[in-house]
Amino acid sequence: MGRVILHSDMNSFYASVEIMLHPELRGKAVAVCGSEKERHGIVLAKSDAAKKAGVKTGMSNHEALNACPGLILRAPDYKQYIKFSHAAREIYGRFTDYIEPFGMDECWLDVTDSRICGTGPEIAEKIRTSIHEELGLTVSVGVSWNKIFAKLGSDMKKPDAVTVITKENYKKKVWPLPVGDLLYAGPATVKKLHNVGINTIGELAAADERLIKKMMGINGLKLISYARGTDESRVMHKSTVIPPKSIGHGVTCIADLKSDDEIKRVILELSQEIGRRLREENCTACTVHLSLRSHDLSFTGAGTHFLQPTRSPAVIADTAFFVYLSNFSLNPVPVRQVTVTVTDFICDDEFMQPSLFVDQDFSEKLDNAETALYEIRRRFGEFSVIPASLLLEKKIPHDGRDLVKMPNIMYS
Repeated sequence: MGRVILHSDMNSFYASVEIMLHPELRGKAVAVCGSEKERHGIVLAKSDAAKKAGVKTGMSNHEALNACPGLILRAPDYKQYIKFSHAAREIYGRFTDYIEPFGMDECWLDVTDSRICGTGPEIAEKIRTSIHEELGLTVSVGVSWNKIFAKLGSDMKKPDAVTVITKENYKKKVWPLPVGDLLYAGPATVKKLHNVGINTIGELAAADERLIKKMMGINGLKLISYARGTDESRVMHKSTVIPPKSIGHGVTCIADLKSDDEIKRVILELSQEIGRRLREENCTACTVHLSLRSHDLSFTGAGTHFLQPTRSPAVIADTAFFVYLSNFSLNPVPVRQVTVTVTDFICDDEFMQPSLFVDQDFSEKLDNAETALYEIRRRFGEFSVIPASLLLEKKIPHDGRDLVKMPNIMYS
């Protein structure tokens, strides 16, 4: 017997939760949007009524209101979204222990060994009904023999539907679709494929593997396997803990940053959180990447390797600022958003070759000092100790106390 994979996608999740919690919004055009004051003013999710009026995810609040003058804007309530997400996974858990999240509102389920609960389509229908009756939300569920086609199935009929893609009907259902509908086929990939005359999933499935590999490397071969339905990726067990491939932290600034000193302070603030998370993961990073979004919303970025793997916030900040000075400082533009990301991890129990270009005694003393700071912050709060360069005159309230913190910064 072949595999039976489901992909469950909760429809218009944020907006649906808001309507569930506030019944007076039912049937109205509703959009969950970020705050314009904090410069996150875009549509994150919209109700069916808003969608029909022309509101699209990613629109600015202003554009959405122009498209639908009666649009009701709601601020996101992530605690509630997480609560409903966990409740949905509890329902999935009635049928299988193999539940792999794909974002807050989507999950793959392997129900191959769940025959006691019914066939794949029957289980999908039970899930759809249970989520509607118990949570007041709707889901679209795709049923297939692999994760990629199950995901395509959940996208085909929205909202509140079950779509089955089998080995008998996939060429008719899947292959005529635009190649951009395939999971992981982003805009840049689609453009490359269009340039060689590949416009549909079926055309990709029939493509010359040598040509695709030459264009896109090993990822191109993966896309071909997705198009052909030969991908055998497993659905992970619900208890699986996936080690991070990267750790990043970014901020969108209330006011544009216009000096090197302002950007340096932001990078230092971001690096504190990254260092903390590296310690919690018991690993060090080999590479740092700095991304900047300018006032005109254009992105740019660059990165470099550390002299030796590190988890030090100070080293991360200094290296990220070096990246900034080396790549962006000569042609400064007002910066709206800053993101620092570290990658290429080494676990603490793995051997690390010390660098000849690093003072190992100083490095050990710095790590001991930062370990002590980490323990203080863990016990007494994030702001119990902060770098002196982040001490500014402006104070903000936090947990009933006045604490110093950088002004003009809002976390994304």
